[in-house]
Amino acid sequence: MVNENEGREEAGERPSTSTEDLRAKRHESRTARTYSFFLKDLEARAGVDRPLAERAAESVLCTLEQRLMSGEVKDLEAQLPEKVRDLLQRCPRHEGLPPRKFKMLEFIQMVADDLDTTPNEAERLTRAVFATVRGHISEGETDEVIGQLPADLRALWIPEV
Repeated sequence: MVNENEGREEAGERPSTSTEDLRAKRHESRTARTYSFFLKDLEARAGVDRPLAERAAESVLCTLEQRLMSGEVKDLEAQLPEKVRDLLQRCPRHEGLPPRKFKMLEFIQMVADDLDTTPNEAERLTRAVFATVRGHISEGETDEVIGQLPADLRALWIPEV
């Protein structure tokens, strides 16, 4: 096999792909699909395009992580699609800072400022992100996240009728 690959390389052909390469490609493909599915779900719920869906997910989840205890942040992230976790790791606003308490109005204003939009639009997008997240994590994890929030912020997790 090695000699065959060497002969192909000398002839300008690519050697056969290793099992590890195939696994990595399958993993990347699966990761991309779950991320795409998450964003399509959010796009449909919020009625927005892909770039705004990504920005909204990052803003809302980053703001949420500023509010949650670090253990709960890790539990939540573990259930999110890998590329959503990657978005959150790029969020510098709360890196290394302890969680802090704030209520719904401050939460919505933080999202509105981040997305350069109105508080009403920020609330609508926040509800859409939370509904999407709720559909992609376990009910037990949803209960744990909601359990750390004040009543007014919990209300954003309840789907609008």
